[in-house]
Amino acid sequence: MRRFVLAFLLLATGVWAINIKLYLKDGGYQLVREYKVEADRVRYYSLERSDWEEIPAELVDLKRTEAEAAERQKEIEKNTKASDEEEAVEREAQKEVRRIPQDPGVYFIDGGKTHVIAAAETNVRSNKGRSILKKLAPVPIVSGKSTLELDGAKSEHTFTNAEPEFYIQLSEQQRFGIAKLTPKGNVRIVENITVMPVSNEMVEEPVMVEIFRKQLTNDGMLYKIWPKQAMEPGEYAVIEYTDGKMNMQVWDFAIQRGK
Repeated sequence: MRRFVLAFLLLATGVWAINIKLYLKDGGYQLVREYKVEADRVRYYSLERSDWEEIPAELVDLKRTEAEAAERQKEIEKNTKASDEEEAVEREAQKEVRRIPQDPGVYFIDGGKTHVIAAAETNVRSNKGRSILKKLAPVPIVSGKSTLELDGAKSEHTFTNAEPEFYIQLSEQQRFGIAKLTPKGNVRIVENITVMPVSNEMVEEPVMVEIFRKQLTNDGMLYKIWPKQAMEPGEYAVIEYTDGKMNMQVWDFAIQRGK
């Protein structure tokens, strides 16, 4: 939409530039395509009569005519620059999209290369034991408290940049973001889960990091995400989920201090 508006403005100012107002000292003006001063005469091409005409130079307000023409030229240059910048941004965005595979998942770019983060296998721990969470077949959870966990105290994917940028290609329209994990022994807790008695309503409580998100495709399936503030060293994960469905997908990573 923005590009269309810019194109319209450029077209409008282009027409405006062609239609020059040749101001007269009596307050009127002639709408002309172009004009030139020849000795004591001003020769101009009349848009009204589609022909060349002449008028004594002493009757023409050249100062006002030239000042307005200069302002119009500035406006044309300004709009042209804005259009060029807009097209450059769009080209860069398209280039960015082409670098990300269409397969659902989480990716990052490092050293000019695109890398994939493998989805982690998660477990649900309750007083009944542990169950592996599968996206297509969520595990039943009894009433009470449970935790969604990842095995291992640390992620294999580490970043020294405290403001990493990720690309998430969704498989379907779902919520997503970055969660802070809580290490506990040899596991990392992704979220606490409470299942209400009787109603079996599920309340999921991940600790979310505030992020910026930028939609990169019109279908709303590819996003670029990054934290609003530098993240403290620790364990994190990009997550994708539907509230109350227990279908969370997790792509874990860690932030370490640079050496």
